[in-house]
Amino acid sequence: MATTTTVNKPGILSRLFRRGERARGSGRVSRFRHAFNNERLIALAILIGIVAIRLQDPLPLEILRLKVFDYYQQLKPREIPKNSPIVIIDLDDTSLSEVGQWPWPRTTVALMVRRLFEKGVAAVGLDIVFAESDRMSGGLVAKSMPGLDDATRNQLSKMRSNDDVLAEMIRLTKRVVIGQGMARSPEMQSIKPMPSSVFQRTPGFDIRKPETFVPKTFGLIRNIPELEKAVLDKNGGLRNGGLGMLSLLPEPDGIVRRVPAFMNFVTAPTKEGKPPRQTLYAALSLEMLRVAFGRPMIAAWSDRFGITRVDLTSALRVTTDTTGRMWPYFSRSDKSKYISAKDVLSGKVPLAKLRGKLALVGTSALGLLDIKTIPTERFIPGVEVHAQLMENILNKTYLNRRIAIEGSNFPIDLNTAEFLLALIGGLMMIVLVPWIGARWTLLAFVIIAGGTVATSWALFTQQLALFDPVFPVGIIFLLYVLLTYTNYAREERQQRETRGAFAKYMSPAMVAKVVEDPTLLTLGGDKRNMTLLFCDVRGFTGISEQFGAEGLTVLINKLLTPLTNVILASEGTVDKYMGDCIMAFWNAPLDVPDHPRNACYAALDMMKAMGPLNDTLEAEAIEEGRTHIPLKVGIGLNSGDAVVGNMGTAQRMDYSVLGDTVNTAARLEGQSKTYGVDIVIGPQTAERVPDMAVIELDLIQVKGKTVGLNIYALMGDPKLAQDPDFLAYKSVLDRMLAAYRGQKWDQAKVLLAECYVKGERYNLTELADLYAARIKAYEAEPPGADWNGVFIATSK
Repeated sequence: MATTTTVNKPGILSRLFRRGERARGSGRVSRFRHAFNNERLIALAILIGIVAIRLQDPLPLEILRLKVFDYYQQLKPREIPKNSPIVIIDLDDTSLSEVGQWPWPRTTVALMVRRLFEKGVAAVGLDIVFAESDRMSGGLVAKSMPGLDDATRNQLSKMRSNDDVLAEMIRLTKRVVIGQGMARSPEMQSIKPMPSSVFQRTPGFDIRKPETFVPKTFGLIRNIPELEKAVLDKNGGLRNGGLGMLSLLPEPDGIVRRVPAFMNFVTAPTKEGKPPRQTLYAALSLEMLRVAFGRPMIAAWSDRFGITRVDLTSALRVTTDTTGRMWPYFSRSDKSKYISAKDVLSGKVPLAKLRGKLALVGTSALGLLDIKTIPTERFIPGVEVHAQLMENILNKTYLNRRIAIEGSNFPIDLNTAEFLLALIGGLMMIVLVPWIGARWTLLAFVIIAGGTVATSWALFTQQLALFDPVFPVGIIFLLYVLLTYTNYAREERQQRETRGAFAKYMSPAMVAKVVEDPTLLTLGGDKRNMTLLFCDVRGFTGISEQFGAEGLTVLINKLLTPLTNVILASEGTVDKYMGDCIMAFWNAPLDVPDHPRNACYAALDMMKAMGPLNDTLEAEAIEEGRTHIPLKVGIGLNSGDAVVGNMGTAQRMDYSVLGDTVNTAARLEGQSKTYGVDIVIGPQTAERVPDMAVIELDLIQVKGKTVGLNIYALMGDPKLAQDPDFLAYKSVLDRMLAAYRGQKWDQAKVLLAECYVKGERYNLTELADLYAARIKAYEAEPPGADWNGVFIATSK
C-alpha cells in the first residue's frame, strides 16, 4: 500500500505544528504588535498628505464637493412660493416681435417703468446696462440721417433725448435700481467710480476690511452719465435709487451656485502715486432690497478670516462664505413669476399681480444671451437667478456652510468639521484594520459612512447647511482599502512561502486549509457528514505481470493522474493511494454543501476518463509489441457520518477519515465486480441524488456487517434518468426485485427475461445472470418463510 499524500516529514510537520500552537494564543497580541508597522506609517503619511491637499482645496476637490451639493438640491429643490414677492418683467420673444427688436427706445423703457409704478410695485430692478446713448433720440437722428431739410433737422435737435426721459422717470420714482457689470478693459479702470451703498463694518481695529476678501474687478460696464446721475440725490448719495452689480460669476464648470454679495472695483493708481481706490458695489438683489426697504446702507461684516454676513436691516441678515458669496437654495424655474413686457406696456396686467412686488426687468429671449445654468435647471434666464436669490434672502432659505449651536455665539464651521471627521476616521482605520480585521472594520466603515451621509442630508433638509460627506468618507474608504490590501498582500506572501514549503508533503486542499488556519495542525478530529469514494483496478494482478517495477510505476501514475484530476476538480480530497486503489472524500477539510452529487459526477467522469487512457495504453502496447489488457476500474460511493482530522502523534500525523461509513464504501467498491456494474453507491448517497440515473441492485449484508444494506448502481446523469428506455428498464428491474424478495420465482423469472432484453443496452447482463443463478438455487432450496430478501455477501 502506498503512503498517503497527507503524511509529512517529521521535521517540517513539527515546525508547522508549533506554529499552530502559537497561533491559538498569540493572534491578538500579534495584531497589536503590527498595528503601527510600515504599512500603517505609510497610511498615516497618506492621511496627512491628503488633509494637507484639502487645505489647499484644489479645483477637482472643490468641483466634486459642489456636485454633491448640486445633487442635494436636485433631490429636494426649494419649494416655489405660492405668492412670490418677486415678479420678472420679461423681454421675451413675443415682446420683441410686437414692440420691436432690442434695444428699444428709452422712452419705451420709461413707459414700462411708469406702468409698473402705476400698478404699485415696491421697486424696479433693471437687469440691463444702458452703456450707450439711445440712437433713436431726436438729436442723434438729426446728426446721423442725411438729406434732412434744415427745419426738420432743427426741430429734431430741439427734442428732448430719450435718455433724459428715462432718467427723469428714474429720478421721479426714486425706487429704480440700474445695473452695471464687470469689464476687463484696462481703460475703464481710470473712470471715477460711482458712490457705493455699502458700509464696511469690522469688529476690531486691526481686522481687515471686507474689500480685502471679495472678488475684484478692474473695470466696469457702466450706464450712460444721464442714468447714473438720476439715481443720485443732491448730496451725491444713492437715495434716489440704486446701483447693483449684475455679474453672477459661474463656477469653473459653468454652473451658477454662489452669487457675490459685492464686487470690489479697483481703480488705477493716480499719477501722483496715490494707491488705487477700492469701492464695494452690492449685487442687484441686495441693492433692490435696500431700495425697497428704504435703507440708506448695506452693512458688510468681516473678521480676520473673511466676510461673515451682510445686514440689510436688523432683522434681515444674510450669511455668506468668507469671500462674501451668497449661496442660494434654488427651486425649479417658476414660470408664474414671468410677465411679458408687452402686457405691462399695454396695461393689461392685473393690479393684484404687481402691487407691492419687487419687479425685475430682464430677458428670456435666447437671442439676447442671458441664459445661465444652476443646480436645478440646465437653462434658465439670468434674471431669474437674481429673483430666486431675493426670495432666499426674504424667506431666509439661503444655504450656508455653518451651523449655529443653541446657547453659543460661535457657529460650527462645517469645512472644519469635514477635516476633523476625515482625520479621526482615517486614524480609526489605521488602528482598527490590523486590530479587529477587515471584516469588522468594514462594518465600522459602513456605520461611519452611513452616519455621515445621513447627517449631511439631515443638515441640508433641516438647517439648510451644506456638509460634504464625500471627502471624509472617501478618505476613510481609501485608507480602509489601502490597509486591507497591504494586509492581504503580506498574508498572501506568507501563504505563498508556506505553500512552497509544504506542497510537496501535503495535499493541495490541506495546504490551503492549513495556510488559512495553522491551528488545524493539532491532533484530533471532527464528526462530519461526508461522501467516501474507493476506486480499484479490476484484474490488476494479471496486468502487472506484463511490467517490471519501473514500468508498473509508470502505468500506475498514468492511471492515477487523470482520475485524481477529476476528483480534485469536483472539490474532493484524495486521502490515500494504496497501490492501484484510490481513497477520496468530500466535505473535508473544505465544506462542500452538495457533496454526494459532486462525488457521483466525479465517479461518472472517472469512468469517462478511462476511455482515452485505454486508447493511449493500447497504442503504446502495439508500439512495444505486447498484448494490451484494458484497464477497468470499479468504484464504491457511500455517504454518512465519519470522523475526519489529524490522526497520529505530534511528531507524525496523517489527515484522514475513520468510521463505519468508510468501511462500507470500501465494501461497496468490491461489490461492483460481483454485480457487473461500474459504480456502486450506498443508500444515503442514492437519496441525495434523486434526479440521477440510479437503479437498485440488492439488499445485502456486506462482510463485517450484521444488518442488511440497500445498494444501488449509478448508471448516469439526470439526462439518462429521463430516457424512456432507461425508465422502462428500471421499472422492470424494480418489479423483478419485488417478486424475488416475495419468493414469487415464476413471476421473477418472467420479469428477469425482460431485464435481459432491456438491460443489454446498459451492459447489465451480468446482473441478470446473478439473479438467474440465485432464483435457480432458491427454487431448489427455498430460503424459508422468514427470509427478508437479504443476501449475505461472502467477499469484500
